[in-house]
Amino acid sequence: MTLLFDSFWRAVAYCLHPRVLLLSLLPLMLLAVLSLGLGYVYWDAALDVVRQWLQASAMVDSMASWLAAFGMGKLDVVLAPLIVIFAVTPLIVVVSLLAVALLMTPALTAWVAEKRFPALVRLKGGSFWGSLGWSLLSTLLALVAMLVSLPLWLIPPLILIIPPLIWGWLTYRVMAFDALAEHASQAERREIFRRHRFSLLGIGVFCGYLGAAPGLIWASGALLAAAFVVLVPLAIWIYAWVFALSSLWFAHFCLAALQQLRLEHAPASASGMEVIDLDSSPSAPPHEPLKLPNSH
Repeated sequence: MTLLFDSFWRAVAYCLHPRVLLLSLLPLMLLAVLSLGLGYVYWDAALDVVRQWLQASAMVDSMASWLAAFGMGKLDVVLAPLIVIFAVTPLIVVVSLLAVALLMTPALTAWVAEKRFPALVRLKGGSFWGSLGWSLLSTLLALVAMLVSLPLWLIPPLILIIPPLIWGWLTYRVMAFDALAEHASQAERREIFRRHRFSLLGIGVFCGYLGAAPGLIWASGALLAAAFVVLVPLAIWIYAWVFALSSLWFAHFCLAALQQLRLEHAPASASGMEVIDLDSSPSAPPHEPLKLPNSH
């Protein structure tokens, strides 16, 4: 538990660093670029399609006629842009966050390693393609679990438990793998996953619940169309900040666990080596990487 809470407060402290705050603004820039590009190419065509659908809808036509009687006609002129915005923005957000996931996690992990674990040997047990395959497989398994468990969501208490557990499992699988990809060997990664499975799952579930907060802002943006332009970018920025906190928490936890694992298997002469932490000490001697048997 000491490692769990120590890595948490360090992650929170790092999240307040200007580097992280600036990096979390990246989704907003991606959103602006994607919005301008897609709007320039597809905006008029999308409006025409939505307006044709609204005009063909009997319910919308009746509502428009009723509003016209009170001098508030042309409902399709107001609704069409809002429908296009609501439909396109989630897609843009998902693309933005996926791009940030590829950019933020390696950068934040490298920053933590440089600041706290400069002598930690990099065994490069994971690669970009290995990480991508691991993430896709884990995501597929999580989606299958979500589909299988859908009937249980009708039971009120379970809807607050099952989805966070599934997404927490997915978060720990993906982020823990990325945090260890550069420094740990495959055997070391499997050993850390085995030893700290419940702690890593707990981090993922906590971050999953924490990630529900921006959803409330997102819903408010959908209900308050006038505030949509302000609330949705705010929600995206909070999502990115939560993602940064998750990445930093997993990086601090996993790299500290890796160093502890190697110290346990270090030679007797290095058994008294102190934990490397540049926050409190300038340097520490390097040590040999762990070579675990392949039986794990």
